[in-house]
Amino acid sequence: MDMSNPSYPHLLPQIRALADAPGEIRIQRIRADRWIGYARAEAALAAMDDLLTFPKRTRMPNLLLVGPSNNGKTMIVEKFKRAHLRDTVDASEGAISIPVLKVQMPPAPDERLFFAAVLEALGAPDRNHDRLAVKQDMAMRILRATDVRLLVIDEVHNILSGSRAQQRRFLNLLRWLGNELQIPLVAVGTAEALRAIQSDDQLANRFTPFGLPPWRYDAEYLRLLNTLEAMLPLRERSGMEEPAFAQKLLSAAEGILGEVVSLVTTAAVAAVAAGEERLRIERIDDIGFIPPTERRRVAG
Repeated sequence: MDMSNPSYPHLLPQIRALADAPGEIRIQRIRADRWIGYARAEAALAAMDDLLTFPKRTRMPNLLLVGPSNNGKTMIVEKFKRAHLRDTVDASEGAISIPVLKVQMPPAPDERLFFAAVLEALGAPDRNHDRLAVKQDMAMRILRATDVRLLVIDEVHNILSGSRAQQRRFLNLLRWLGNELQIPLVAVGTAEALRAIQSDDQLANRFTPFGLPPWRYDAEYLRLLNTLEAMLPLRERSGMEEPAFAQKLLSAAEGILGEVVSLVTTAAVAAVAAGEERLRIERIDDIGFIPPTERRRVAG
């Protein structure tokens, strides 16, 4: 297809060729993970880039990426990690470089589980050592050997699931990690993460909060819908940015980015399956999407 004379002007150039593909192929593409750029996400990436280039010093700056569950935090840090995925081997020294390491916070603030998670993220065998000192020493040696320059800790709000004493020990561990490695930390979590970090005065002064609040009806939200529509291989324009349609999607998703994407994805798959080739506002209530608040109520 001649991309300079597109048949589907509402789509991105790289998506236009897919619009004529069979339904099964298009449905697979619609359901695939995708990066959706928007101003707040780009600002978060820029803030992490600044941290990555910060010179070593005793008191390193840190970032706390905070927002509701499913509102794009993990997608942002995965995008940042991929952009700096320079796992290279130095032929002369056999050293592997991992500039950005992402670790999942354990369900509870347990130091042994945390260092086991660090070792797993580093691709190092844990050998089932139970002693904290062994895990910690091994993790710290490999973190230095692989030249980790920024450590991302996801789901950091899990700190609050432990006892007060466990919380205090783990917060002390975070402060010690930053001091010992002299690298920035990026903590990622919900509003509870902010509460956990701010419960320690010294940590609160070191972590700059970066909020990803729920979306609201504004120009940035309408740009997001335009971008999302341009990524969906539907042959007709849906007009999701039109006021009634945009508000319908925002209300159903309760302002949460992941829910907007999930709702639009479900509706787009239904449109392809029905041969309609565009999203229709009157179909939104019929595709079986359950708003997050209702899902939590049913689960509870």
